[in-house]
Amino acid sequence: MASISSHGFRHLSTTRCSFQFHFHKLRTSTSLAASPSFTISHDDSERAEQHEPPSSNGFSKQSQPYFPKRGQTLELVCESLAFKGKGLCKVADTGFVVMCDRVLPGERFVGRVTRRKGNYAEATKLETLSPHWDLVDAPCEYASYCGGCKTQNLSYEAQVRSKEQQVHELLTHVGKFSMKEFESHSVLKAIVPCEIQFHYRNKMEFSFGSKRWLPKDVFIEKQEGDEINALGLHAPGFFDKVLNIDKCLLQSGPANQVLASIQECWRDPLLGLSPYDVHSHKGFLKHLMLRTGRDVKTGLPELMVNFVTSSYKPELLTPLVEKISDIPEVVSVVNNINSSVGNTSVGEVEHVLYGKSTITENLRGLTFQISANSFFQTNTCQAEVLYRLIEECAGLKGDGSEIVLDLFCGTGTIGLTLAKRAKHVYGYEVVAQAIKDACLNAKLNSICNATFVQGDLNKIDESFGNNFPKPDIIISDPNRPGMHMKLIKFLLKIKAPRIVYVSCNPATCARDLDYLCHGVEEKGIKGYYTLKSVQPVDMFPHTPHIECVCLLELTPGSQMGS
Repeated sequence: MASISSHGFRHLSTTRCSFQFHFHKLRTSTSLAASPSFTISHDDSERAEQHEPPSSNGFSKQSQPYFPKRGQTLELVCESLAFKGKGLCKVADTGFVVMCDRVLPGERFVGRVTRRKGNYAEATKLETLSPHWDLVDAPCEYASYCGGCKTQNLSYEAQVRSKEQQVHELLTHVGKFSMKEFESHSVLKAIVPCEIQFHYRNKMEFSFGSKRWLPKDVFIEKQEGDEINALGLHAPGFFDKVLNIDKCLLQSGPANQVLASIQECWRDPLLGLSPYDVHSHKGFLKHLMLRTGRDVKTGLPELMVNFVTSSYKPELLTPLVEKISDIPEVVSVVNNINSSVGNTSVGEVEHVLYGKSTITENLRGLTFQISANSFFQTNTCQAEVLYRLIEECAGLKGDGSEIVLDLFCGTGTIGLTLAKRAKHVYGYEVVAQAIKDACLNAKLNSICNATFVQGDLNKIDESFGNNFPKPDIIISDPNRPGMHMKLIKFLLKIKAPRIVYVSCNPATCARDLDYLCHGVEEKGIKGYYTLKSVQPVDMFPHTPHIECVCLLELTPGSQMGS
């Protein structure tokens, strides 16, 4: 037990060894709603925590029940990082789990319980008593506040170690894959780290706001008359307050130069620019989006600047456009108009204010055009690694004889990289603009053996599959909620020899792998696949996000199954 001084709080114990989490068997309806205690649903807010204490009633059999009350103050020790980067603590002698944001393994701190959610509680950190293990100095001045880089003060080696452990625990307890299976077949591979830990993002979105958020220690020193408008990132937990940011270490150097130039002048009263207020719905400037690509001929960076405004008044933006267009890397300045009261960055109309309407990027030997609202992998360098792994898992013969079905294809990046070795690629995606971009990218790269279709994969019926040949390889790259049960049933019905599942959410990934391999007994659904490998990839250092590339092969004899 860790030595903790007495402050009159409830104490927690910790060891540095791996903490074995326990899970409910995640069950599903056709909407993939899970059990009421710990859910993996289509709502991101309901998928944050998957970890449970050692028994269903919240405490061990050897001890008396202990349920912390809302508002109760506890002295806690973080044991490990759980899904989405929250710190996991366990009440001594009871096994009751307390989750807390912005704490790291080994950190001893004072926390206040904010709510109980069935078999665990959530807490807010009030004060750090002793630092966490693997402590490093965070180079970013905003790291403690903005919420974007929760683990920047944790050594990178510890970050990837924690992410790999999370994948292991989720596959074991949600996916129900045995330790013996992991060891005998070497299913879980060592995580692939990211060689570039800073300046790796090719896209950043900043918000203009009329309410500048300040940390408490800074707020105390704030003087009357200080600037209240802000351009930066939303403060954690606030949709209407913005932390002013002058420089972000995740984006490129030229992007930071543009950000600094705009910060220098946008508040000048003579320009007549006002930030949009989400309460009064008044104001002009909503968002600043910066995208970095590469010139296909020179390989040099090129930058797109996207001003999202509430109306079309180009004369107001002219001084800003003239200022940033002097930066050599800026080749495109566009203005998206979002006149709705919502504060999204996607506009109803787009106008080009300077240069061209798109930028370009190279990936796996192909050229992609990127517009202001196109989806493209945010970390280009690590996307090269990710797509190489997908190609290896797909295992195409290269003789042009195989059919590839690309589900959730987005702008076609994965399918197009496989097309050169396939007979034909069929891609499906719900977003209309993404399908247009996919067709454009196919034409740009002279790829004629790819067909992209708009359609909602959550709403497929019995006729799905009639418009393409039986696939030899299926690529499935769903968003965070994972795959709908309708789609899982289709995959088990069509029985393609190989499925490559690409996941940005290891919790829903583990659930879907369980269904494909083990079936859903209460629904009479049999699983027909064997999990051959799971390769975690760190796409976003200093954040809790984890990508996984999973290979499933049809179990021998399954073709004869019903």
